[in-house]
Amino acid sequence: MGQIRHGGATTTHAVRAAIQRSQASLAALSEEFGINPKTVAKWRKRQSVEDQKTGPKEPRSTVLSETDEAMIVAFRRHTLLPLDDCLYALQASIPYLTRSALHRCLQRHGISRLPDIEGDKAKRQRFKRYPIGFFHLDIAEVQTAEGKLYLFVAIDRTSKFAVTQLVEKADRRTAWEFLEHLLSIIPYRIHTILTDNGIQFADQPRNRNTAWSRPMRFDMICEAHGIEHRLTKPNHPWTNGQVERMNRTIKEATVKRFHYDSHEQLRTHLNDFMAAYNFGRRLKTLSGLTPYEYVCKIWTSEPERFIINPTHQTPGPNT
Repeated sequence: MGQIRHGGATTTHAVRAAIQRSQASLAALSEEFGINPKTVAKWRKRQSVEDQKTGPKEPRSTVLSETDEAMIVAFRRHTLLPLDDCLYALQASIPYLTRSALHRCLQRHGISRLPDIEGDKAKRQRFKRYPIGFFHLDIAEVQTAEGKLYLFVAIDRTSKFAVTQLVEKADRRTAWEFLEHLLSIIPYRIHTILTDNGIQFADQPRNRNTAWSRPMRFDMICEAHGIEHRLTKPNHPWTNGQVERMNRTIKEATVKRFHYDSHEQLRTHLNDFMAAYNFGRRLKTLSGLTPYEYVCKIWTSEPERFIINPTHQTPGPNT
């Protein structure tokens, strides 16, 4: 295989070897090979004809201290989180950390690539893009020492802003009451709601469009607000996967991690978690913004979609 030279090289391996063997003066060799005398002197001093690496012999960051790098390396090895998730988590402790500085740090320590997981990776498909106002809605069961509760969850497909409510019964009444609660909180117009075929949201398929079917309060509220109520295909829960994933996130942060002596303890913790999620959790899918920051960003570009100014919902001493 031939020699691969970098773009600024003026000599080949053969010329360099000839310079090292020759006893002629620097000026004579410079004239013979048509190169600068300094280049001749450089190769005469070396024992090898290979190019040396450029840059510092011991690469280090000009931004991060050794303590910062040790923190980054320990965090990456312990959590195995992707690059962007590491960035969002570490910026709270290292505010001057940038994505490029983090990537170079991981490269220097040989941990820029996460280990491959055995087995074939499922092909990821992108959701169809919708303007804000498309909500996925579902119900989940949770437990405290006092007994069972039902958790209504709604999450915006685009902004990822989520709303929850704990109730003692999951029936048609609590379903439409949660819908009214959702409409009172969201500062922009909701144009679509996607639910499963549960009896809380719709008649069973066999009873629809029959003589004894009747309009549901849930659908009447949707119609009054100009909302399209969509239903998932029966026995296809993955169609409503966004809210299913949000259910899992909430459970992993609450009932699967902590024991609650009362329903009120769970309600308090759930409210704190949802406030932290909506107003403090930076999401990769939103380019590092929190759901609330993304809503405010849309407010500046598409104010016609909003009912009220979302900046009025910023958490503060009186909330």
